[in-house]
Amino acid sequence: MKVEDFINKEKVVDLSFFNFENAITAAYYANENLEIQKTNKNFAKFFPILGNVTNAYFPNVLEQLGIPEEQIAQFKSQIDENGSVLIPQIKITLEGKERMFSLLSARTKNKNFSYLNGVQGQFVDRTNEWALRKEREELILQKERDSELIKEKSLQLENLATRLAKYLSPQIYQSIFEDKEMVDSKHSRKNLTIFFSDIVKFTDITDTTEPERLASIVNAYLSEMSSIALEYGGTIDKFIGDAILVFFGDPDTKGDVEDALSAIEMSIRMQKRVNELQKTWKKLGLADGLMVRMGISTGFCTVGNFGSDLRLDYTVLGSPVNLAARLQGMANPGEIIIDENTQNLISQDVDLEKYETFTPKGFVRAINTFKVNNFKNQKGRKLNRKLSRTGKRVEINVIDSSDIRAALQELKQIQNAFEKEYSIDLSKEK
Repeated sequence: MKVEDFINKEKVVDLSFFNFENAITAAYYANENLEIQKTNKNFAKFFPILGNVTNAYFPNVLEQLGIPEEQIAQFKSQIDENGSVLIPQIKITLEGKERMFSLLSARTKNKNFSYLNGVQGQFVDRTNEWALRKEREELILQKERDSELIKEKSLQLENLATRLAKYLSPQIYQSIFEDKEMVDSKHSRKNLTIFFSDIVKFTDITDTTEPERLASIVNAYLSEMSSIALEYGGTIDKFIGDAILVFFGDPDTKGDVEDALSAIEMSIRMQKRVNELQKTWKKLGLADGLMVRMGISTGFCTVGNFGSDLRLDYTVLGSPVNLAARLQGMANPGEIIIDENTQNLISQDVDLEKYETFTPKGFVRAINTFKVNNFKNQKGRKLNRKLSRTGKRVEINVIDSSDIRAALQELKQIQNAFEKEYSIDLSKEK
């Protein structure tokens, strides 16, 4: 006689299944042949579509629940080979809703009660956990997509900024994108030194030179002159065909005297560079090379943004601008002519020659003018350096300059929209 012969089978099974009966999971007990002997209340609650599953073959029950064949095969093979099985994710559709379960099962053995030798297991409802995990994964994916978008937009901003840097002086560029207050600031009245230059007989050159070659010549000339202007801290206002307008004293200033001296040194270097490049101009098709006239004046000007909401120019206005243009017009090829105000600031350092006294058009009084020869102390102004360096920040393209405003507007629109969407300030990113 065995011990099991003296004890009620039902009572033993109920006792061994006690913990499962009160579990929050859907628990079952099957015999060694995987025929279900007992289930807890939550089993019927979880899977009402099954009804009574007593004596049902457990793999068939899994099939009724719509579990894929490969997972059923996984259950049977692992329970036979390993004596236990864990399937972490099982999708079951109940009442039209997809739910996620984990299935844990293990074989049981008992020496005294042979009818306890079988399989006990449980379905754990992971639906909420799965939903949270899925949401987290979506957030991670969205973050990755946002990161890629940030990289894309940042690259777009960088490319647009690079395009704009070709057309704007570094001072103005910095004012627009690093000093927002300055962009919207009121116009200011400042004492500035104005430089104006022009190529001699440029109209004749345009009439005798094919467009492509002319563009190459003009772009090469303006690039060389721009490099020198930026080296001395000049603010390049604009290019008017072959003419160049540069001013000193805004947005940065070293004081009236140093601003004027910088303008003079810049002009001398420009003239020297033009002479150095005569062979280049001739190779480009200009038999007589290039000659440039320059005029410089100093006085109070109004500087700031001028224009409309659709188009703005950061520029300078005032009689010194007109006077610099007049002085350039009266200069001979290769000469630098300055007004008396500039002369008063630089005469101690620069060798000057009295030129003409004239009344420019639009002026009520006569203007004393002077021709610049050279610095009295060349070593002090470092004029002996070679002038072969090209500009690092400015490249001129006269043909494509029409898209400056479009690029600027596009850049600001993208930046504003991007910052608003992602609650970041690109101007503060380093």
